Amino acid sequence: MPLRLIFMGTPDFAVPTLEALKRAGHEVVAVYTRAPKPAGRRGLELQPSPVERKARELGLPVLTPKTLRGEAAQAEFRAFNADAAVVVAYGLILPKPILDAPRLGCFNVHASLLPRWRGAAPIHRAIMAGDKESGVTIMKMNEGLDTGAMAMIERVPVGADMTSGDLHDVLAHVGAELMTRTLTALERGPLAFTPQPVEGVTYAAKIGKEETRIDWAKPWHDVHSHIRGLSPFPGAWFDIDGVRVKTLRSTKGEGKGAPGTVLDGALTIACGDGAVRLTQVQRAGAKAMSVEEFLRGTPLPPGTRLA
Repeated sequence: MPLRLIFMGTPDFAVPTLEALKRAGHEVVAVYTRAPKPAGRRGLELQPSPVERKARELGLPVLTPKTLRGEAAQAEFRAFNADAAVVVAYGLILPKPILDAPRLGCFNVHASLLPRWRGAAPIHRAIMAGDKESGVTIMKMNEGLDTGAMAMIERVPVGADMTSGDLHDVLAHVGAELMTRTLTALERGPLAFTPQPVEGVTYAAKIGKEETRIDWAKPWHDVHSHIRGLSPFPGAWFDIDGVRVKTLRSTKGEGKGAPGTVLDGALTIACGDGAVRLTQVQRAGAKAMSVEEFLRGTPLPPGTRLA
């Protein structure tokens, strides 16, 4: 029997799960998302979240409360009489009265293999750390930070040159499919939950601006993981004559030299150990482009030192 659901999510990552719930025939009685934000140069136009746009396209009611801590917001939530809430990168803290309101609980799609990478930026941190495996965990939410008991896990290999953007897109669809499987199991009866292990807990803190500059003195593998972990946003960068250049894709390079030195005509850069070859970059104010295209407008002969 289809479930009566509240969906709570905000970014692009959450959209495939919302679509999957509708395809599976569940009754989505309300969609909670973050309020529209100012967009454009002057910030005069309000831009709805990707989830709000999709919900309205599907004809679903949308709510955008600034907080769920007040009694009025909690009473409104309870009034939907939901069997369960599905939460995917919503962005607001769910207080205990909200967590306790749905008959079966609140279930979260988390983009990591918990307990590794609890927190705000699990995809970025996994790739920046050089993880060779990632995945999605479906957990029943509690008041802790991604500490709830686990219902289902799906593992995904991380390719050698895979970026955060690549992994984001894969995990968004894996998470949607895994959540529908979880709800199918819930329809049939009680789910078995596994407490998260005490060992192996790591935290995925938000990416700070001070982390984004490339440090060529690090080993090539660390530089490569840094570049792909921050691609496409916020972007790892280096400086050419005061102009910031984001590096969006790279791969293992050949050669050695002083860190930051251009080694060849293909933009292979020496690191503290080994080298990386840049394959896609983006000059400030310009579009992303291949290195070949970039070098036609910005020659960087071998021996050039990058800051």
